[in-house]
Formats: sequence, structure tokens, C-alpha cells
Amino acid sequence: MSNEVARSNRIKFIALILLMLSPVVASVILHNVKFRPESTVNYGELLEVKAIRGQAHNIENNTIFRERQLHGKWSFVMIDSGDCDEYCQKKLYQMRQVRLAQNTEKDRINRIWIIDNQKIPSQELKKEFEGTALLTVDDGEFIDQFPANFSNKDHIYIIDPMGNLMMRYPRDANPSKMVNDIKLLLKLSHLEHK
Repeated sequence: MSNEVARSNRIKFIALILLMLSPVVASVILHNVKFRPESTVNYGELLEVKAIRGQAHNIENNTIFRERQLHGKWSFVMIDSGDCDEYCQKKLYQMRQVRLAQNTEKDRINRIWIIDNQKIPSQELKKEFEGTALLTVDDGEFIDQFPANFSNKDHIYIIDPMGNLMMRYPRDANPSKMVNDIKLLLKLSHLEHK
């Protein structure tokens, strides 16, 4: 074999090796600089997935609410006082309407209101938002599992069917974008279990 052919083969071999290594090198570089795409499919803010631990008291049926009761369904969770000001009522309304907008899939979603001050909501409010589980907690540790920039009262949180906190919506979230997010989550989780 001539020097010219050997050199040409060596260059082709090195080019082939570099070509095969380039995706690995690119992924390591992007991972180390914490590159994240600007646009995402979801509207809600993805959180570091973590299992919800602990228990609460269900004031509707006077039972203990354990985290295993979250398993099997998606859950909207909001935290607010039992006094329930205008913004609190807006979150309850959004959770109900976003759930109803899922049509035949709505039964795959729970709505949970964690009351942070032990005050029982009015009968009118309970009736208006019937179907929302009303929970109280004895300590702040349960509530502290729900991260917030300023106050966890600002957000509506999403818990997946395995009991993991995985997403939150900002204060004054856009309901139509929430509907699209939840529709996609329900579709993807349904496909996953087929």
C-alpha cells in the first residue's frame, strides 16, 4: 500500500471516530453548562420530581389522608387558608374548570385544597366546589414539601399518579394553557400504560 493510500485511510478512520464521538461530546458539554431549551411544550413549571410524604386530616369525612391516596390519579393541589379570599376562590374555580375541560378524562383528576390555618371553609364554598378534598395539617412539614418563590399560596401544584410532586402553575395562571398541559399529561400517561 502506498503512503498516499495509507494516509487517506487514516484520515477517513479519524473522521469516522470523530463523527461517532460528536453526539457524546456535545451532550456532555450541554449537560455541564446546564443548557436548557428556551421553549418547552408545557406551560407549567416543571419541578424536581419528589414523592409527597406525610399525612393530613380530611375534614369532610374526618379521616386521615395518607400520601398513598394520591396514587392512581393526577391531582391538582392548592394551599390556602380556610377564610378563602378572592384569589383562593379563583384557584378553586380554575382547578374545577380545568378538570371539567378534560371531558371524559376528568375522572382521572383529583382536586385537593390544603387548608393552612385550621379554619373550616363556609358551607357555601364547600358546596360550590364540591368534590374538592379539604385537608388540614398539624405541622408545616407537609406544606413545606410544596416549593414556592414567595408563597406556596401563589401556585396550583400537580401531583402525578405515582404520588410525585412534578409541576406548578404561577400566580394568575392562564386556564386555557393549563387545560392544554393537563390534556397532554393525561394523553401521555394513558399511552404509557397501554
